[in-house]
Amino acid sequence: MPEAGFTVNVQNVSGDTLNAAKEASGLPGDLWACHTASVSGYTVEGHVPVSEITRLLNERPAALGIATPGMPTGSPGMENGDELEAYDVMLVNLDGGAEVYASYPGS
Repeated sequence: MPEAGFTVNVQNVSGDTLNAAKEASGLPGDLWACHTASVSGYTVEGHVPVSEITRLLNERPAALGIATPGMPTGSPGMENGDELEAYDVMLVNLDGGAEVYASYPGS
């Protein structure tokens, strides 16, 4: 994220504190992952590519945020050689419903 020009403020918190932040975000539990961030009023959950975060900030949809559920191999921070697991980045609407925002193919 810093390489893409974002200022990052990392807070290592307990599981209870992290889960409270996830619950407060309004994102459904089935979209949760290991990391939760707040970016310009949106929640970014999991290993979301910076290109999708930039797109979100440029488009400014009426949404809670975006999420990459789980920890798919090959997503940012989950690289493992040439191995790529297919995954979707989900846009989470204000009502908590989700739709595919971007798809990344597997190898």
